Amino acid sequence: MWIPTEHEKYGVVLASFRGTVQHGLPLEIGDTVQLLEKCEGWYRGFVHKNPNAKGIFPCTYIHLKNAHIKNKGQFETVIPTEDSVITEMTSTLRDWGAMWKRLYVKNDGDLFHRLWHVMNEILDLRRQVLVGHLTNDRMKDVKQHITARLDWGNEQLSLDLVPRREFSMVDPDEISVTELFKLMEHRHRKKETPVPASTHHLFVHMKSLMSSNLGEELEVFFHIYDGRENRPLSERFFVRLNKNGVPKSPEKTERQCTLFVDLGSSDLRKDVYIVVHIMRIGRMGAGEKKNLCSIQYRRPFGCAVVSIADLLTADSKDDHLLKVYACTTESEWYQIHENIIRKVNSRYNLSGSNTGLAVSLQLLHGDIEQLRREYMVLFTRGVSITKKLGFSDIIMPGEMRNDLYMTLEKGEFEKGGKSVARNVEITVYVLDIQGQVMKSYVAAGSGEPGGDVYHSFVLYHNNSPRWAEQIKLPIPVDMFRGSHVRFEFRHCSTKDKGEKKLFGYSFVHLMQEDGRTLPDGTHELIIHKCEENANLQDSSCYLKLPFSKANLPGNNQAVKGTKECFWITSFLCSTKLTQNGDMLDLLKWRAHPERINDSLLKLKEIDGSEIVKFLQDTLDTLFGILDESSQRYGLKVFDCLVHIINLLQDSKFHHFKPVMDTYIESHFAGALSYRDLIKVLKWYVDRIIDAEHQDHIQQVLNATEYIFKYIIQSRRLFALATGGQSEEEFRCCVHELFMSIRFFLSQENKITSPVTQTQAVFLRTFPAVYGELLKIFTVREVAGFVRETLGSLPATARAECPLESVKLHCIAKTVESQLYTNTESRCILLPVVLRLLQAHMQEQRDLVMCARILTSMLSLVRKYDSTATEPVVSEEVDLIVDSLLVVLMRTILEITNRPQAAGTNMRLQFQDITGEFVACLLALLRQMSDKHYQQLLQAFTSKDDLRDFLLQIFTVFRILIRPEMFLKDWTVMRLVTNNVIITTVLYLSDALRKNFLNDKFDYKVWDSYFYLSVIFINQPCLQLESFSPSKRKRVLEKYGDMRVMMGCEIFSMWQNLGEHKLNFIPAMIGPFLEVTLVPQPDLRNVMIPIFHDMMDWEQRRSGNFKQVEAKLIDKLDGLMSEGKGDETYRELFNSILLKKIERETWRESGVSLIATVTRLMERLLDYRDCVKLGEVDGKKIGCTVSLLNFYKTELNKEEMYIRYIHKLYELHLKAQNYTEASYTLLLYDELLEWSERPLREFLNYPMQSEWQRKEYLHLTIVQNFDRGKCWENGIILCRELADQYESYYDYRNLSKMRMMEASLYDKIMDQQRLEPEFFRVGFYGKKFPFFLRNKEFVCRGHDYERLEAFQQRMLNEFPHAIAMQHVNQPDQTIYQAEAQYLQIYAVSPIPESQDVLQRDGVPDNIKSFYKVNHIWRFRYDRPFHKGTKDKENEFKSLWVERTSLTLVQSLPGISRWFEVEKRELVEVSPLENAIEVIENKNLQLRMLIAQCQSRQMQNINPLTMCLNGVIDAAVNGGLARYQEAFFVKDYIVNHPEDGEKIGRLRELMFEQAHILEYGLAVHEKFVPQDMRPLHKKLVDQFHVMKSSLGIQEFPAYVRASPVHFTNGSPRSSCRNSVPNIISPDGARVVARRSPLTYPAVNRYSSSSLSSQASNEVSNITGQSESSDEVFNMQPSPSTSSLSSNHSASPNVTSSAPSSTRGSPQLQDKHKHSRENSCLSSRERPVSAIYPNPLDPAQRTTPHQIGDTTLPRSDPNLSAPDKVRPTFSSWSLDSVKEVNNTQFSDTVGKLLCPPVPPRPPYPGSSAKTIRSQSPVPTSRSPQKSSLPPFTPSPTECQSAGLVSNSPVLSGSYSSGISSMSRCSVSEASGTEATTGDHAAHQGPTMPNSVSSGSDELIRRENKTPPPYSVYERTNPRRPVPLPHSLSIPPSVDPPALPPKPHQQRTSSMKLVPASDPRRADGVPHVPRPRPLPRKVSQL
Repeated sequence: MWIPTEHEKYGVVLASFRGTVQHGLPLEIGDTVQLLEKCEGWYRGFVHKNPNAKGIFPCTYIHLKNAHIKNKGQFETVIPTEDSVITEMTSTLRDWGAMWKRLYVKNDGDLFHRLWHVMNEILDLRRQVLVGHLTNDRMKDVKQHITARLDWGNEQLSLDLVPRREFSMVDPDEISVTELFKLMEHRHRKKETPVPASTHHLFVHMKSLMSSNLGEELEVFFHIYDGRENRPLSERFFVRLNKNGVPKSPEKTERQCTLFVDLGSSDLRKDVYIVVHIMRIGRMGAGEKKNLCSIQYRRPFGCAVVSIADLLTADSKDDHLLKVYACTTESEWYQIHENIIRKVNSRYNLSGSNTGLAVSLQLLHGDIEQLRREYMVLFTRGVSITKKLGFSDIIMPGEMRNDLYMTLEKGEFEKGGKSVARNVEITVYVLDIQGQVMKSYVAAGSGEPGGDVYHSFVLYHNNSPRWAEQIKLPIPVDMFRGSHVRFEFRHCSTKDKGEKKLFGYSFVHLMQEDGRTLPDGTHELIIHKCEENANLQDSSCYLKLPFSKANLPGNNQAVKGTKECFWITSFLCSTKLTQNGDMLDLLKWRAHPERINDSLLKLKEIDGSEIVKFLQDTLDTLFGILDESSQRYGLKVFDCLVHIINLLQDSKFHHFKPVMDTYIESHFAGALSYRDLIKVLKWYVDRIIDAEHQDHIQQVLNATEYIFKYIIQSRRLFALATGGQSEEEFRCCVHELFMSIRFFLSQENKITSPVTQTQAVFLRTFPAVYGELLKIFTVREVAGFVRETLGSLPATARAECPLESVKLHCIAKTVESQLYTNTESRCILLPVVLRLLQAHMQEQRDLVMCARILTSMLSLVRKYDSTATEPVVSEEVDLIVDSLLVVLMRTILEITNRPQAAGTNMRLQFQDITGEFVACLLALLRQMSDKHYQQLLQAFTSKDDLRDFLLQIFTVFRILIRPEMFLKDWTVMRLVTNNVIITTVLYLSDALRKNFLNDKFDYKVWDSYFYLSVIFINQPCLQLESFSPSKRKRVLEKYGDMRVMMGCEIFSMWQNLGEHKLNFIPAMIGPFLEVTLVPQPDLRNVMIPIFHDMMDWEQRRSGNFKQVEAKLIDKLDGLMSEGKGDETYRELFNSILLKKIERETWRESGVSLIATVTRLMERLLDYRDCVKLGEVDGKKIGCTVSLLNFYKTELNKEEMYIRYIHKLYELHLKAQNYTEASYTLLLYDELLEWSERPLREFLNYPMQSEWQRKEYLHLTIVQNFDRGKCWENGIILCRELADQYESYYDYRNLSKMRMMEASLYDKIMDQQRLEPEFFRVGFYGKKFPFFLRNKEFVCRGHDYERLEAFQQRMLNEFPHAIAMQHVNQPDQTIYQAEAQYLQIYAVSPIPESQDVLQRDGVPDNIKSFYKVNHIWRFRYDRPFHKGTKDKENEFKSLWVERTSLTLVQSLPGISRWFEVEKRELVEVSPLENAIEVIENKNLQLRMLIAQCQSRQMQNINPLTMCLNGVIDAAVNGGLARYQEAFFVKDYIVNHPEDGEKIGRLRELMFEQAHILEYGLAVHEKFVPQDMRPLHKKLVDQFHVMKSSLGIQEFPAYVRASPVHFTNGSPRSSCRNSVPNIISPDGARVVARRSPLTYPAVNRYSSSSLSSQASNEVSNITGQSESSDEVFNMQPSPSTSSLSSNHSASPNVTSSAPSSTRGSPQLQDKHKHSRENSCLSSRERPVSAIYPNPLDPAQRTTPHQIGDTTLPRSDPNLSAPDKVRPTFSSWSLDSVKEVNNTQFSDTVGKLLCPPVPPRPPYPGSSAKTIRSQSPVPTSRSPQKSSLPPFTPSPTECQSAGLVSNSPVLSGSYSSGISSMSRCSVSEASGTEATTGDHAAHQGPTMPNSVSSGSDELIRRENKTPPPYSVYERTNPRRPVPLPHSLSIPPSVDPPALPPKPHQQRTSSMKLVPASDPRRADGVPHVPRPRPLPRKVSQL
């Protein structure tokens, strides 16, 4: 049975538990769990990180911990009772753990490793705390370390700053907001601006001396030297080195390391140096030979110097290698360091090139105790302390020091009978009063212990040696009296004995008889002769002698005259001994009473350091004198006391204040002194007003604090001694004193008056007196003193008066004093404080101090639980609210709105106090209860005052919400702020409802309220979704979700508005929309219904809600682009509003609005998701296009439309899609006109005229067309710009434009252009973005991009997509799947510009553009077998499924892909398929033969391969298979309807044979010698083929030359009117193209017919292709017409995806077809470049001829629909033929010979028109009198007539010139219908068309190339537009072309204006497009 747990409430998981049992809860090690119930070894509960998931788990997995339970019961909260630091550490480490792993994923290795070390360190410290074995001090240190590391980690991870007090986290509810702000600010400043240390220390670690000439022991001395004053700053640090140059005692680190302590900030400068002197211990000369002498001398070795300033810039612990200089001139050794510093070191040698002193130097900052904590290892390991010479900048009390430093300066010695100078060594001893040598009191420096004796170094042969060697004598104070120092002088012989012979001595006393020590300075000592050591044994013998020449009596001339002298410099640093006689006189005043007066006067002249040394003794002396002679010396003692008190105010001595405090408390014994002190103090105060000089009085008042301390302590001692006598007298004296003070304070004086300054001095010290008065007087009495004193100040406040700021300082100290913390005194003092504070804040003066006072006041006002103090606190809050609330808000507004000069101190000042004032306001509002709010609101007498107050407080709240109000990591402060704001707003909303509704409605107040609420909800610090789970849980537990609370309040207030809602429509739509986008479901459910309300009210007002819709749409784009909103919001918005409007009368329009907004959201969400991706890809571009079109077509939002145009343009540029970028920018260009209308600045465009902007756009677009190699389009824009320049006579720019246009022509002809592939892509499944979902697109591939590369690119863009392995249309399960499916295969383009492609003589460079540009339609063929498959002959059942895709826009356009708008499927029968295959092959043969004849081929291999492929296939059964399949009786009987088609097939076979015969003749002419055997083989096989076909002789209609060119080239036929059937020998060589263009030629020549060719073709071609790489192409229908035994052409599957991606599954025998289908469309046969010859769209009825729209083919009709056997096989116009003669006179000479017609078969459904040249050749060469002229694409000239030839009309005699490059014309006006006899009819017969008629029809029915003659006939050149936005040109073409100089037209489009999607024979209206709107507002 499950029993609720009583005490087992909280635990930690010891081991992970999988939770595999029923109701089991998975646990991870370290999780904390809350236990709810228990049952037989199992607990039931939940993990704290996921409280919603409850389950069971074993008890053994849980370690129980003590916890405190809040709200016991269902909603209980468990809080661990462990140390708060441990709790914080645990939760913080959990948060860090997750973030630490993310750092690894982000590859932030540095922070990852640093955080890892810190986390381990914290865990170690946590263990120490948990063990509980630490002392209190150690625990404090550990906690400090823990919190420091926690703060560091939080800062590094951008987590929140944690407010702490004594290492524990602070609960914001437990302290006032002002205290919280102080804590936050303190922690921030501690983190940001560490206080610069005033004390510094230098750590030195001696490592080694590196030198090549060592061999003797060394002594190294370090000291700090002041180069400016040329004196040492510190004592010396002494290290002994062995013969190897390393320290002698490596185990004793204190002998190697030292800390130079107490360096001031002034010592860290460039001219302060570390000086190192090195002595060697050994023989006199460094190069002397070894001798028997064992005596060693200290001799100079070298010196090194380094500046301390170098250490400031170096790294913390750099090792330094100091250069060591050796002194060759020993007489200068004493100043070697000075010379090195002055760079006079040329005379010194470096001790060696590799000599150097290796030391480690580090500067440390802070006091010594702090260093002991921070560098614990340093001090525990051992380090010697090297002291400063003299005291530090700050003298600490209790510091004990008694060091005497002596420097052996120099000596003067006689030769002593020697021929050379002496080698003098000094031996130093310290002797006590008994004459005994004091042990261990002579030290060479720190680092080595002191010795009994000290030996100086020896200078060789020098009678005037200068040592400058410092020694330290640390003699105890009690041993100073009677001690002396003796200096013995010895000559060191260099002879073998090496003895040291004594020749003299000197001595000096350490203390004089009067108790003063040896004065600091240089002393000249007398050298007494002495040669025996025994003479010095008794010191009393020589102590009677004079020791210094300064002390000699005047009559002792003998000693004065001696030359031998010795100089020393002494310096005493002692805290106990003095050298000052005046100090000693004062301390011994009883011995000399007559000197008391002088001693008191001289006290002020004594150095402060001497006074503080003897502070207690001095004070005892003063009060002793006062007690004995108060009448005589009272004033002087008082002045001395004031001097000492003021001395302690000095920063150097302020640490001695505690010493004085201790003296007053413990040692002061002047019980009667208070009377004298009060009397003298009152005497001074009474004379303030009359005194001329206020300086001394100000000093007295400055010491008021300590004077009162002495007065109060003296009175307490007196009362204690007498039992409280004279109490009334004392109180009376104090009252009189305060009366005098109030009187002098009440005086009004001039600002510059000395009295005013004296008042200020008193006010500064007055608050310090309160605490002393409280020791004797009651709280109310003291509060009365303070109130009366402060109230006596002058009331008139002048801003410039310095007294005003001092008043505030006094008030501040009062509020911070102990007196103010008491409730009784606070009630007395509060009115005075508030009055002064209010006056300053109203005048905006001294705001920093005002903020400080207010902060202190409100820190004391808290919510008390006890009822006793609650009324008092409530009363205080009342007073503060009445006095300061409004003023405080106004101050905040003033500060935040005040312009602040950057970089000034004032700016920093205001920045600091803004936060303090805000904290004060929050603290005050937080203390206000219902009663306070009611009183506050009732206090406003008028509505206007209340209105102003509400507007003001709402404005202040908006300021508090600003992100910059608090620092980024102050989340705790922000949450407290928001809690206070929402509480206050709930109170104020009632006032808003009661006072400003109905007839009293005030829009401004309500608007301010709503605006505040919206900003509140949208704050980043309230977006809980962005928090970590633990942080989110803490916030929700403490405050709840404040966004929902505010949202409910908004909804409630909105509902109260009633009809006033209309005032906020549409203004509040945007803000409310922003609120609903917050990802909080409850908030959305509350706020979204407001939009229904808005729609309803707007409907009532205006009958629609267009305003609501417009505003919603406008705001959505900006908000969603900022990252707001999600798919859930879209669904919620849709569902909530649809449900709300179900019963509305305006439901339909509402549904429309909701649908529009929802669709916009879908697109915006897709766009946002795409934009987040780093690189530009098709998805991002496609999404932008979708959004752009939506704004244009559905929303008609012009400005947004233009913005997204430019976003799309930038994307294209980034992706280097220059052509698409041009088309995109054209969308904006077309909205502009050539006008001078001014346009405002917009996006990146400056303010300019519409003409200028359009010109700039044109130039930009031309530049991009040029970069995209789309030069034809650029030419049109160049012309339009040229027309504009010409109309303005801007010939300079006109010239440039013409040159640019010419350069584009050159590029067309000279540069190679790659033809892109096209791919169909299907996006299936619900996981795709909306704009792609379940749609199919055709994409224009990149250069060189084949199918496999494109597939891989798409899969990279959609990494989660699955590639479909088939090309069939998917079913509904795929459409509805929660996945992504991609279906990709290649498609073939169907070009529109057939006139250019079919025209003879047009270079391939030009044709290639029209083959792949302006493409609307694409085709894909799939072969299949219908019925039973004949294994012997697969052609019988081989059908083709032809899919035609029509796009919404042509490619290229504003995107690389466009959606498929229409999809059509047509099945092609086997017979039709065979016809197409042979037609294709015939056309290819004609083209190759023509190229060979015209010498366009540099290589005859393509023709050889083609002939070989066709002839070999036919011999091996290719054509025979067709005969077997379709010419047999069974087929004819079973398919009677195919009779015409069978005849057509037979005709094509005969035609192919004839072409082959002619081709072989041409081939024989040009074949190289080495290929003659192959040619012979081809001829033989051809005869076999003819016989297999049963051809003995060609029919009459094919006897004419199948390949005919006049003068040998297609173009020359226009220049010579005499037709000539050229033999192979007569070909004229015209270079047409380079070999590199052949693949394209073959491809497009073949694809002009059908896309089906047999698989055999690829087989045969593969066998016969040349190895030449130019022609090493993939199999193509061009290579063979028939196959012997394979069923499907490769081109049937040319568009299919590769087999790996799901190509159609064929049998093995079709493997080569499958492989071919894997090829990209550039490599494999592409059939759809030219339209299907069977397309019925080429048949046009007579009434269509005048239509300007270009007829387009439709390949998708079934075969029976294509049969139109009514007209001539090649006549273009059988209706107007009779009237065509009038045109022939005008333009006949421009025509080329037509393609020879073939005799039609009555039943043929295939096209009977085989070829139609755009510029037909003349029909009657015999009647041509003038040579014809072929129009160039840019010129048109009149020419003579060319009459029709009745002989050639309808015959084959004209050759195949027009078929050599072009396929069947898709633009022919009508379809021929007559029979065979029509071939011989005259010009007037229906099937005869005049040349003039042909030219007219070409003009009427063809869209010319962009730069054709046609342009000159139009009145205006068009703006080049995409298809979707183009306007059809005028239907009436001009009768005659204009002259060349006539102004160019502007109505021509980049894209033919005719609609590409034309149904069978029915004229189609041009593609609809809304007229372009002008950007009038731009």
